[in-house]
Amino acid sequence: MSAKIKPPAKEAEGPEIRKRILGAALSAFMEAGYAQTSTLEIATRARVSKRDLYTLFGNKEAMLVACISERAQRLQAPVDLPALRDRKTLAGVLTAFGTKLLTETTDPVVVAVFRLAISETVNAPKVAQTLETMARKPIREALRTIMANAVSAGLLTGEPEAMTDTFLGVLWGDLMTGLLLQTTDRPSSPEIARRAGEASTVLIELHAA
Repeated sequence: MSAKIKPPAKEAEGPEIRKRILGAALSAFMEAGYAQTSTLEIATRARVSKRDLYTLFGNKEAMLVACISERAQRLQAPVDLPALRDRKTLAGVLTAFGTKLLTETTDPVVVAVFRLAISETVNAPKVAQTLETMARKPIREALRTIMANAVSAGLLTGEPEAMTDTFLGVLWGDLMTGLLLQTTDRPSSPEIARRAGEASTVLIELHAA
């Protein structure tokens, strides 16, 4: 009688465990805060052993950074932008950019992640660094590129950095402050579109060549 062959481990098992751990960690961090959340609590919620948890992430800060990193991926700027041949195209590009940015960053989970990053700068400094590297910096660089291309095309005049500040200032206003303080509701899709269109209009009117 031949010996039974042990079936190979499922390849999806590792990613599935990782997904469960990150989901459990983010929920726990949002409810109790980073410092108050134990690795035992995360492991219990994820239905895994602490050994699995440490094997995949090493420590609690690495879990929080991974949570931030995965959310930050949603904030990446689009790369397939059309050529800026006229102001109508420029307005469309800026409006689409602003709409995507507001839609993603006003998601309640993303706002909670930003709140965590702010509150845990002492206990987990890598969190704020991750948000800066993976979200804020790429967004600003993408906007500066759009502004620089518009200047090169003769559509706008001014410094790309200053124009980026203007666009984001009009787009955001004090919205994020209200969301972080939980005194403002998430804007509706029409309101987000209105904000993006207004930011585009103001920017072009101020810096039209």
